[in-house]
Amino acid sequence: MSLVNAASDIRFLLDRGYPQKSAVGFVCAHYRLDVKSRYLLSRTVLAREMAERRQAKFLPCEKIEGSSIVIDGYNIIIGMESILEKKAYLCDDGVIRDVKGAFRNFKVSSNTEEAVRFIFVFLEEMKPENVVFLFDAQISRSGMLAGRLREKLAEAGLRGEARTSRHVDHDLKRCGEIVASSDGVIIDEVERVVNFLRCVVERFKNLERNLNKSLI
Repeated sequence: MSLVNAASDIRFLLDRGYPQKSAVGFVCAHYRLDVKSRYLLSRTVLAREMAERRQAKFLPCEKIEGSSIVIDGYNIIIGMESILEKKAYLCDDGVIRDVKGAFRNFKVSSNTEEAVRFIFVFLEEMKPENVVFLFDAQISRSGMLAGRLREKLAEAGLRGEARTSRHVDHDLKRCGEIVASSDGVIIDEVERVVNFLRCVVERFKNLERNLNKSLI
């Protein structure tokens, strides 16, 4: 219950212009919450104005059809894994985010294969004109994962590529295409963005029950 109360208090402060770090820190200290809870709240709770602005910005899922899409590789795959593991949260802006904090220590697992399978079944149905997966070059074995995704694209008959980059965020912000990412900074700065994981969950309704909505 303290997490729900903390989320409500943080929203109150954010709506009145308090910086997120200060609001989360103050409220979590008040409720004596641990580091894990602080991370969760910082990922899921937003000011009403920001949440509504992002929700209004998202393109309909159908816009993927016949369009070029650039996918924030690790962000989307880790998010999909978290959905399958029932560790994903539906956030105030309608975005599904992981709270594993596993980005820098990411390792391919059986869940990775299943996550990729869901992503590709969705893409095959949507039939985008071109798909680009971007992976952070600084992460170990990113080249191997990109190679595997290139194979999957060929198997699925999808036009596109998967590659590594040392500047994924910059590439996403400057690509000019539809972007798939759950990263708030990316969402705010790109011209066109789709709430990709939400689109996947809407397609596969059975995944809906895996989402944690306790803080909404």
